[in-house]
Amino acid sequence: MTTISRSPDVTADPAAGLPTHVSLADTFSQTMTMAWRATLKMRRNFEQFFDVTIQPLLFTAMFAYIFGGAVSGDVSKYLPILIPGLIAQTVLTACVATGVQLREDMDKGVFDRFRVLPISRIAPLAGPMVADMLRYAIAATLTFATGIAMGYRPGGGFFGVFCAIILAIITGWSLAWVFTWFGTVGKSAQVVQGYSLMVMFPLTFLSNAFVPASTLPDWLQTFVKFNPVSHVVSAVRSLANQGQFTGEVGWALLGCGIVIAIFAPLAVRSFSRKI
Repeated sequence: MTTISRSPDVTADPAAGLPTHVSLADTFSQTMTMAWRATLKMRRNFEQFFDVTIQPLLFTAMFAYIFGGAVSGDVSKYLPILIPGLIAQTVLTACVATGVQLREDMDKGVFDRFRVLPISRIAPLAGPMVADMLRYAIAATLTFATGIAMGYRPGGGFFGVFCAIILAIITGWSLAWVFTWFGTVGKSAQVVQGYSLMVMFPLTFLSNAFVPASTLPDWLQTFVKFNPVSHVVSAVRSLANQGQFTGEVGWALLGCGIVIAIFAPLAVRSFSRKI
């Protein structure tokens, strides 16, 4: 008879089917395994990349030529404002797919298989989110590339653009926890998408992503000032356009940390109850 040995660092709860304690090293290893699984799914379903490959090209061209003259008088002058804003919007849009895909997998019973495995509760959630960081990197890179092809010249140079992309990836990963939580509490993928869009559109369009905040009504400027997306956009602008690590970068990272601290436990707790 074949016996299956279990890691001494894992303490399983037979009633729940999930471990009550998993070491940090095992959690990291299991998360990377789940990330690799999600990456394989992406390779076999290239449609999952459409929102981070086609959308940046379309949105950059449309927004630049539609609003460029009205906002800045010229498309080339509008690009330093637009490109960082579009990066935030594109990454946030890509985050929505995280929660929707999670809900679809849960409805199909995919996560029922993980219930009997002695793995960390957070690994099935964090793994796909780690894989999605590849999608955020593609979205940010293509947005910058499209802007440069249209005449955008980032003053921060390669280093500034690279740091802006890293910040966008960090922001995407942290905000994805919000939509992951939606995926665990929503009754269907359509409901999760509806919740997500109701959050995404106000955060992106009621920010300084596409127009200077000073041009907005006073009451709306107050909302924009406290909108976390505005801090991310300002941080990306300072990195890409000036190559400077301003206070906005710190506020953006602080906001990312707060989002993770709040929504990661909520998502894990809700996910554990669902399965």
